[in-house]
Parts: sequence; C-alpha cells; structure tokens
Amino acid sequence: MIVDERMVTYINSLDKGNTQFLNELEQEALKNHVPIIRREMQSFLKVLLQIKAPARILEVGTAVGFSTLLMCTYNPVSCKIVTIENYEKRIPIAMENFKKAGREKQIVLLPGDAQEVLKTLEEPFDFIFMDAAKGQYIHFLPEIMRLLKTGGILVSDNVLQDGDLIESHFAVERRNRTIYKRMREYLYVLKHHEELETSILPLGDGVTVSVKKAKEGESYGS
Repeated sequence: MIVDERMVTYINSLDKGNTQFLNELEQEALKNHVPIIRREMQSFLKVLLQIKAPARILEVGTAVGFSTLLMCTYNPVSCKIVTIENYEKRIPIAMENFKKAGREKQIVLLPGDAQEVLKTLEEPFDFIFMDAAKGQYIHFLPEIMRLLKTGGILVSDNVLQDGDLIESHFAVERRNRTIYKRMREYLYVLKHHEELETSILPLGDGVTVSVKKAKEGESYGS
C-alpha cells in the first residue's frame, strides 16, 4: 500500500460503483483471487475515457475481462477493443464474460505472448492500457510506441510495486529484483522519452499516464 489505507478506504467509500454486471464480475474475480484493477483505478480509467473518448483501445493483459468490459461500458463513444491474454485458462472465461455482457462484437481477444502478438498488429490505437507481466513492460514499449497514435494515451498499471521501487536493490527480495530493475528502467524511459509526456501517480499500486507528442509537422491523431 503506497497511499495511507484509511485515505484509500475513504475515497473508495464515495465511489458509486459500476453496473450490476461489472459489480458481480468484480466480486467473482476477487473471490477466485484473480487480479483485477483496484476500485480507485477503475474510477481513474473512467475519467480518462471521458476525456479521450477513444475509438480504438488496446489492452495488454485481459485476465477475466473485467477492465476490458469496464472500458467498453464507460467509454462515451462506441469503440473497438483489442485485448491480449497469455494465460490459457482465463481466455475462455473472458470470452464468456464478453458474451454475457453482450459486448463480444466490440472486443477481439488475441491469445498468446504479448511481445509476439503486438508485432502482428497494424492499425494504430487512441488508448492503450497495460496491465500484464510488469517485468515485460520495458520490452513491450517499442511496439506500443509504434501502435500508439499521436495524441494517444498510454496507461500503465501497477508500476510502483507496493513501494518497493524506492527501496535499495538489496532490500528487495531476490526473486523480485528482476522486476524491480526492469520497472525502474521502464519509468525512467517513460519520463525521458522524447515522444512522450508522462506523469507517475501514486494511485492504487502506482500508475503512469503518457501522451504521445506530435513530431514537427505532424498533426494530432495521426
């Protein structure tokens, strides 16, 4: 917990929740220990969707489809979502959830390793949400940059690793040191990338919001 737990509890107590279907899906996921975005992150995503109103969304990390369906539901415009999932056991569950929600025509689920799947995509996206293997974010970034439209938004979740990133390398458990190193590198690259303007926020387990800047002579949305 990187923000005072009482403050998070208070803020979340003000939240009006989601649709009944999403609330039930959230409870089912939590009961089965499936990682989904936290309540405060849900609220933040809704605001970003209202601001950007993206027509094409790419999600890296589907799980059971909760965040996919949240983005479908709270985007103010009709959109197409491409979502990538590598864990085979969760893919049929996500597909069934899309069908139950009546959103299967809006969502394309691509199974497989995101690093390979991303290379097969051609059409650019207005909004990209990364919530997959944290140690792989830095490896996904070149393809993400290729696929993100100018003026597009990249949101990366769980980037502060429960506060471990501010600790000494030696204070981090040995099994977590690779993720620690790669995530610190990822955050540095986002903040220093010439094509991005990035903010790092202590929201949930840490989130970055990056906007792809226009190059000289380039228009936004291209």
